[in-house]
Amino acid sequence: MRLNIKIKKICLLPTLLSVSLLAGCASSGNVSYVDPQGVDTTSINFNSTDLQTTTQKMVGGMLSSPAIARITAGAQPVVFFSTIKNETAEHINTGMLANTVSTEIINSGKFQFTDMSQVKEMKEQMDYQAGSGMVDQATAIKMGQQIGAQYMIYGSIADMQSMNSNQQSLFFLITLKMIDLKTGIIVWQDQKQIRKTQKRSTFGW
Repeated sequence: MRLNIKIKKICLLPTLLSVSLLAGCASSGNVSYVDPQGVDTTSINFNSTDLQTTTQKMVGGMLSSPAIARITAGAQPVVFFSTIKNETAEHINTGMLANTVSTEIINSGKFQFTDMSQVKEMKEQMDYQAGSGMVDQATAIKMGQQIGAQYMIYGSIADMQSMNSNQQSLFFLITLKMIDLKTGIIVWQDQKQIRKTQKRSTFGW
């Protein structure tokens, strides 16, 4: 009987050790805040530093463009941001890039933006104001009074990857354009090129 009890204790020991190790892994490490503007060298993939430098390049180039200076002289043209197509082999949150670029452009005071992603919600609200019977019609927003956009911003992110036994290289090409909706003419276009390399470690990439 005593022998059986000892065997059970010995069998339980690896299980207890595994649980302890898993708990240690789950709770180990302290979280710390770092400068969000600091250079991120943790990955060769498209990261926060690439997003920030791309935003600076694109917005700076746009606002200093002679063509943009002409169309914003004495006016605030209405613009909407379409999509940035992800043509790379990895998952990239292109919405973050669109949001950072549009935020900087709006804050420049040179353009007014309309948000096409909220059209459905705006129509629902106007339908409610017009037909619910709960809104004072003197204050209700009427249909057909929105200002139409004159320009559209859109773009893409593409990549090329090369690799040998010791090193891999990743090249990104980010392109943004602004098109005149009336004429179909591209009034502004700019690109940002990013190339990063990573040496193979002892344990792989």
